[in-house]
Amino acid sequence: MGKDLLLKLERETQLLLAPEQLVDIIVEQAIAIEKLNSRILELEEKIEKLKVSRDLDSSISSKPPSGDILKKTENKQQDKLLESEAPKRKPGGQPGHKGKTRSGFGRVDRFEILRPTDCVYCGQKAFA
Repeated sequence: MGKDLLLKLERETQLLLAPEQLVDIIVEQAIAIEKLNSRILELEEKIEKLKVSRDLDSSISSKPPSGDILKKTENKQQDKLLESEAPKRKPGGQPGHKGKTRSGFGRVDRFEILRPTDCVYCGQKAFA
């Protein structure tokens, strides 16, 4: 029997079918269910393998850090989402923060004029 016929079967039409036809339908459905169950098991195994390989990175295995590229990009996307939720601050001093400045030298008590004895470039001893 075709799939179109199986989909169109309603209760009234099923009551009109012969027992052999009903058995054929049941057998076809059992085969389809068996195929789907085996496919589900196969996909569940694949998911488990992927979960294990996803959780391995250089911090918990002997993998080199260059293999963590995919993991790092996933973390960056999560970090960006978290940053967008956090309130943004303007750069510089924040309101309410007491600033710290260096105190000056105070009063100058003496000064000296220093003149070089020799020219660094030409070697002359006299300066004008």
